[in-house]
Amino acid sequence: MAIVVDLDVLLVKRGMSVGDFAEAVGITPANVAVLKNGRAKAVRFSTLESICRVLECQPGDVLRWESDQA
Repeated sequence: MAIVVDLDVLLVKRGMSVGDFAEAVGITPANVAVLKNGRAKAVRFSTLESICRVLECQPGDVLRWESDQA
């Protein structure tokens, strides 16, 4: 099983740059890259809350589960 982070899709839909997004959320652009590339092992609820506030979305718009089975 894999949790997929759809930040890249949401940023494009909102017309927001990684730098602007990182500043608005209060994380570094490097940490945004870790999230976007699926390398994050955890996300704090406070960070998820900030992401949702900035992108005006729900947690399910940012995170989704995808089966490993083909």
